[in-house]
Amino acid sequence: MTFETLETDRLILLKLDSKKMKEIFAVNDEDQIKEVLGITDEEEFERQKRINHYGYESYNQKMLSFKIVEKQSGKKIGNCSFHTWNPQHHRAEVGYDLFSDEFKRKGYMKEALGKVLEYGFKEMDLNRIEALIDDENTPSRKLLEHYGFVREGITRGHYLVDGIFEDSVLYSLLKSEYKK
Repeated sequence: MTFETLETDRLILLKLDSKKMKEIFAVNDEDQIKEVLGITDEEEFERQKRINHYGYESYNQKMLSFKIVEKQSGKKIGNCSFHTWNPQHHRAEVGYDLFSDEFKRKGYMKEALGKVLEYGFKEMDLNRIEALIDDENTPSRKLLEHYGFVREGITRGHYLVDGIFEDSVLYSLLKSEYKK
């Protein structure tokens, strides 16, 4: 499969929009889908399958994801994505994760997020990018602060984790505040 890509010094970011995700599920078997998306466990595959079945977009919300690939090894090491993207209001929430501890604390997410933020403000014409994180997630907080995100407050009872509703901390970055 061919993908639109973004590149940094050490990474290739494979662009996955709803059209590309539907194509991946339509033309590949389970093993190929797992390989293309970098999925290593059955639970995540089932989650992606449900998302694909029910749809990636609604009338006012879209998604755009980038699969993070380490250039040197060719390994898919994580994701950085815009979800709850509302084009009408020029805003989206950014989310990110690395698949394994072996890729953490090496600056990969800082490198990927910088390119994704640039894409969001320039190519998607976003005015506002939000991030919601756990208050105890110090690496994520430092990453957001590195790019100038501002802490806005607590979103109470925002996520359900193992049957418990947890709060999130809301951060945002406006286009006028963004510095490449």
